[in-house]
Amino acid sequence: MQGSDFAGRLAAVAARARTADVDAVLVTPGPDLQYLVGYEAVPLERLTCLVVPAEDPAFLVVPRLELLAAQASPVTVLGLTLHPWTEGEDPYALVASHLPSAARVAVDDHMWASKVLHLRDAMPGVEQVLAGASIADLRMRKDPSEVEALLRAGAAIDRVHALVPSILGAGRTERDVGADISAAILEAGHVRVDFVIVASGPNGASPHHEVSDRVIEKGDVVVVDIGGTMPDGYRSDCTRTYVVGDPPEGFASAFAALMEAQAAAVAHAAPGVSCESVDAAARDILTSAGLGDHFIHRTGHGIGLETHEDPYIVSGNALTLEPGMAFSIEPGFYVEGRYGARIEDIVITSVDGLVVANRQPRDLVVIP
Repeated sequence: MQGSDFAGRLAAVAARARTADVDAVLVTPGPDLQYLVGYEAVPLERLTCLVVPAEDPAFLVVPRLELLAAQASPVTVLGLTLHPWTEGEDPYALVASHLPSAARVAVDDHMWASKVLHLRDAMPGVEQVLAGASIADLRMRKDPSEVEALLRAGAAIDRVHALVPSILGAGRTERDVGADISAAILEAGHVRVDFVIVASGPNGASPHHEVSDRVIEKGDVVVVDIGGTMPDGYRSDCTRTYVVGDPPEGFASAFAALMEAQAAAVAHAAPGVSCESVDAAARDILTSAGLGDHFIHRTGHGIGLETHEDPYIVSGNALTLEPGMAFSIEPGFYVEGRYGARIEDIVITSVDGLVVANRQPRDLVVIP
């Protein structure tokens, strides 16, 4: 995460804590910790906790056996004070001892319930609230270094989709195809495969089907939705739809409507419009084509250090898009017992409009 302004992010969280009348924000291992200080700590039963007081400097409580790992992260460059604890000590009491006058603390949205309850026991009478309002609002507005990271991730997963026609074919199982795609995701520069969906024929009607031992047949529509994590922690996510041989009757016209819907949502998305209006731009076209009842999920989700994060492109979300917001646009349709289809790109709003991270063709890819 080179180029990230961790000091600025910590200062922004502290400022938001003051505005929310919160005495400190407590963050355990997960994407929020990685975002704030660049430390990708291993989530363990032992407590690692970044404490961001509203008024005082931030510090990190860390297990003694994880001290070297913490020191190797940007927390050292940031000058954060580290408070190591050894086996037999109570790390929750250690946190509490540094917040003696706290009346209200915010815990990160990813914190394990066991840790939340231990902190509550260590600080009886201290109100706990969620830290999402203090952190998510920052995370969904990507800075230039994050935008570049997402563009690299998009280019990497594009390289994988370019290989799919040579991997996918009749007579192969979804599982075998998925294994080859997983290897290609790593070869393309990701350090981790997050998910591989190879949904053939009737399995395509389940949007989150992964892989099975079903043998792909001639005439099958195959939804391939794949993503991984890059070395800097940022994620990729892209879906294309393929058909082996000739598509089923009526599918081509339905897919043409899907392409129109996805293109309309991409054209509509820009700073100043609402998340729900982007959803409507895609949904209205599919509804007019008689496919509205088969579009059973939101149009998109934010992406960054998590595959799914704010903002969500869904009906009822009146949030206005701003420069730096990154999200998917992925309308689809799903006909039970027959097939499914989805087209997904990651896009990033900018002062000039919209940057599309995925450049692979969106047409139905026919595999002989």
